[in-house]
Amino acid sequence: MDDAWNFWKVSVSLPLSLEDLEGLSCSGEVMNLLMFLSTWDGKVPQPAILKPRPLWTGKQIFSLIVPGHINCIRTHSTHPDDEDSGPYKHISPGDTKVIVENGELIMGILCKKSLGTSAGSLVHISYLEMGHDTTRLFYSNIQTVINTWLLIEGHTIGIGDSIADAKTYQDIQNTIKKAKQDVIEVIEKAHNNELEPTPGNTLRQTFENQVNRILNDARDKTGSSAQKSLSEYNNFKSMVVSGAKGSKINISQVIAVVGQQNVEGKRIPFGFKHRTLPHFIKDDYGPESRGFVENSYLAGLTPTEFFFHAMGGREGLID
Repeated sequence: MDDAWNFWKVSVSLPLSLEDLEGLSCSGEVMNLLMFLSTWDGKVPQPAILKPRPLWTGKQIFSLIVPGHINCIRTHSTHPDDEDSGPYKHISPGDTKVIVENGELIMGILCKKSLGTSAGSLVHISYLEMGHDTTRLFYSNIQTVINTWLLIEGHTIGIGDSIADAKTYQDIQNTIKKAKQDVIEVIEKAHNNELEPTPGNTLRQTFENQVNRILNDARDKTGSSAQKSLSEYNNFKSMVVSGAKGSKINISQVIAVVGQQNVEGKRIPFGFKHRTLPHFIKDDYGPESRGFVENSYLAGLTPTEFFFHAMGGREGLID
């Protein structure tokens, strides 16, 4: 029974790499966190769970940080659109609808969307209703408490956080295979004079735009598959979802596929006589010879992929 309760978690995503706060005991973690809260009045709230032992939630801790009696309604960055109407209009199975009422976090997972510098966020409402001094203290308390929690619990990312399941890897391979086949079909159309230029573009520009679109769509699709396969308690996913660091593209490149490398917004140009590297045949317009990296960082890049990746990365350093 105790082991089951140890796995009980309440998700509270904050902008400092934190998404989940464990069930907290008064004699331990709760007191440690409250001692670093400068606005704490010395009163410990009623525990959310009484049996088999008293447990406080992360929402209760955050409610002690929120100043005054401010109200706020927001959504988490992962909130699905279909929950805005229908049977889930007033509830949120994934706890992605954020409601702060009278200074108390009633429901929802907080993230950069709720706590960041945007209109209608907690910082905006706090500034309008409580003033800049209270808002400064509010965010200072958030950082202090979260840093204390990180000292207690820690937050690390290992190889295990970047590994998807076997079915996801199979889907990724199928997506890449289909994208490469689609590019070959576009090349054949161009060779057979069946490719029609789009308005405002030359035939070559139309060809390059179509190839880029196919390869970028493949990268985005594999990235979505990789992110969906990760557990809600995956530390890599927690950083991205909370808005602390990283993006969906980073997850895609680490787990699924690095994707097309561009120089000056275009695919890798021919540098030798009608080819990018001497390892390819002349006039090869295929994905591999023009800078498409189909491996992930986890799987490792081939020598040619590494060279193309260095070309794209050099441009980023110059910028």
